[in-house]
Amino acid sequence: MPIKIPDNLPARESLLSEAVDVINSSYAERQDIRPLKFLLLNLMPKKVPTEIQFARLIGASPLQIELTLMTTKSYQPKNTNKDYLIQFYKTLDDIRHDFFDVLIVTGAPIETLPFKDVNYWDELCEIINWSKSNVFRRLGICWGSQVFLKIFYDVEKHILKNKLFGVYDHQLLENNDRLLQGFTNRFPMPVSRFTETRRQDLIDEDLEVLAESTLSGVGMVRSRSTKDLYILNHLEYDAETLKDEYLRDKNENINMSLPENYFPDNDDQKLPVNRWRPYAFLLFSNFINEVYQDVPFDFGKYKFKLVEICLDCRTHVWVLKFTC
Repeated sequence: MPIKIPDNLPARESLLSEAVDVINSSYAERQDIRPLKFLLLNLMPKKVPTEIQFARLIGASPLQIELTLMTTKSYQPKNTNKDYLIQFYKTLDDIRHDFFDVLIVTGAPIETLPFKDVNYWDELCEIINWSKSNVFRRLGICWGSQVFLKIFYDVEKHILKNKLFGVYDHQLLENNDRLLQGFTNRFPMPVSRFTETRRQDLIDEDLEVLAESTLSGVGMVRSRSTKDLYILNHLEYDAETLKDEYLRDKNENINMSLPENYFPDNDDQKLPVNRWRPYAFLLFSNFINEVYQDVPFDFGKYKFKLVEICLDCRTHVWVLKFTC
């Protein structure tokens, strides 16, 4: 099945060139099926590449998925034209009464700031808290994961002495989770961050570390109760994303080391190999399949509320109420 994205979205042509099955609104309506509704809160400065990266992975599913793009209202991104955001993106005010199967929160290049110093932190907290009743499952990426962990579990991030930058092998710690079906015991993930989430801070019994690296630390965490997934790194990255970041910093005379385990022979003139993409497709396929099996068919008829049942251990559960 195809992915439905906003009509005339510039990313469409790139997705079609990669044989991603994309449809428009009118065709989706003729199929007369209930699509999974994904909401992408895109906090990255370059919107289009991020749209492509996530739509590529979501669009590989055999299920029809409707992708809605979301941005903040209280902060205007500097690298994106305002008219573009008005045409293709929604704010919380636009969708406040809608229901979604999945909310994805991307990373953002502001991770060294204290959470409360982020310009749109109050709005972000409102979005995350809104998702407790209007979204069935959440997926965080890099800083987006740290946001979820802070708001839901009060887990702090820690600034590193040097940037973690490269592709690092991660060890699976939980082989029986259906989210990880098909994974090998070790798999690579691109890492690009100045902060870390420390394992000793993940003391809540609801949190389970799924993958970890001896070099880059915790890589993947999930909630046992809600099955929300928090990926601290970037499986969605293109082959040359780390290269682009490295050359950008190099051109700005920022003293950056080569990304580790990335360029062949550590030669930045050689094209890197995307060794992580099969795992990215597999993870998203498993995640989407799990959501499809768990979510009620007509999500709009139900009211979900994420509530704390234990103030000491901060364990969370879903409460389901029929609201018709």
